[in-house]
Amino acid sequence: MKPSRIAAFAAVSALCLPVLALADTPAGTASGWSGSGEFGLANATGNTKSLNVDAKFRLGYEDDTWKDTFFLDANRAKSNVKVPVFVNGVETGTANSYETTANHFDVGGSVGYKFNPRAYLIGAARYDHDDFAPNRWQEVASIGFGYILLKDIRNELSVEAGPGYKRYQPQTYTVVDATVTPPLVSTVVPPREDEAIGRALINYKLALTDNTSLQETFLAEVGSQNKYYQNDIGLAVAMTKTLALKVAYQNRYNSDIVPGTKHMDSLLTTNLVYNFGGAK
Repeated sequence: MKPSRIAAFAAVSALCLPVLALADTPAGTASGWSGSGEFGLANATGNTKSLNVDAKFRLGYEDDTWKDTFFLDANRAKSNVKVPVFVNGVETGTANSYETTANHFDVGGSVGYKFNPRAYLIGAARYDHDDFAPNRWQEVASIGFGYILLKDIRNELSVEAGPGYKRYQPQTYTVVDATVTPPLVSTVVPPREDEAIGRALINYKLALTDNTSLQETFLAEVGSQNKYYQNDIGLAVAMTKTLALKVAYQNRYNSDIVPGTKHMDSLLTTNLVYNFGGAK
């Protein structure tokens, strides 16, 4: 075991060892590196103007000892929107403007040390940035225990759970005081928040046919101030051994929001996927 990995897991190993038990070897255990890259693009010009880019990258490594995953997601959109026009502080109408309407990226990963083919100790971290969500950025680190409940030729179901720590910056927002003339517009920058959380992850994969697969991942990061839930479901149809088309739907929910934002963000994507190293 490498010294850096020993440092990451030594503190929690003593807590988890008593609950570990030997388990049967899951069928079809992967070995080595695998991954996938996704890309989607929509561009409109003429009477309307818009651009939407979606990209995802996954990288994983698994052998008899380690179960590691790394990811990067990015989505950016620009389109013609109507913006208010102010004269001397008074709104006089609207005008068309080509503005950024979505700018989100999420990067992170996890390192898992296997105690047996089903049970593993997990250390996870992620960073999320969104210019339009209730929180401009979130930083999360956690440790926990993972277990593969089911794994056969068609199905794989795993769960992870443990404590963690989150820091996040609520989005800057504006407040308009209409009691004065002209109306007074002020910018509010909320203080940064941090709290202990409980993290849980449920991941399910299903091979519907030889070339069609379904995957759903549910993430929960629950604290006393903010409860964050994310659900991703995707259907992929393989065209060749390496290329596939994928339709995915994502929901992200924050319980603690600022004025002018909503609890739920949703994203529907259709991407071309390139798989390598045995990824599905």
